[in-house]
Amino acid sequence: MNSRLRLEEVSDPAVLSAMDAVPREEFVPGQLREMAYADRALPIMCGQTISQPAVVAYMTEQLRLTAASRVLEIGTGSGYQAAVLAEIAREVYSVERIPELARTATDRLARLGYDNVRVREGDGGLGWPEAAPFDAIIVTAAAAVIPPALLAQLGAGGRMIVPVGGPNDAQVLVRLERRLGDEIVREYLWPVRFVPLICG
Repeated sequence: MNSRLRLEEVSDPAVLSAMDAVPREEFVPGQLREMAYADRALPIMCGQTISQPAVVAYMTEQLRLTAASRVLEIGTGSGYQAAVLAEIAREVYSVERIPELARTATDRLARLGYDNVRVREGDGGLGWPEAAPFDAIIVTAAAAVIPPALLAQLGAGGRMIVPVGGPNDAQVLVRLERRLGDEIVREYLWPVRFVPLICG
């Protein structure tokens, strides 16, 4: 495990290996590279952020991914979370609302060899319906209300992790699981602070 990362809350070997494999310094602005492994969120382009490593690892672990998993990510940002997912899962589909972020993340992920990640510009609240259903969905921005389209794209036995709360409210990380009979089980995890998810 990279000694620069402190991930005491995470025990899944696949997640720890993925965190070790992804060069986080490639996903932060050049002037912040010496801070890439600090356990804090960092600013990137367009007023967005790259989440702190412990949060990325924890959210990834909560998805319980396998090598066969197909994952939908909402909010590509720099592409860092997508790269971590791609180290474990078979396919990653990532939707980014901001065109410049979508373009730069696509280029960065391709340059680093992540050929199992597809990125497109679009409204994250709509997901990627033509590629559904997904084994896991991860939302990297805070939703005031969980978008119904995303729940509809979660496959049987699938898990979604999403920060819930408004920009001026307390936010909490929520895990949802689709059980037999289409039952959705909801579990409240960590308090968090994310940029808002913009839909529509």
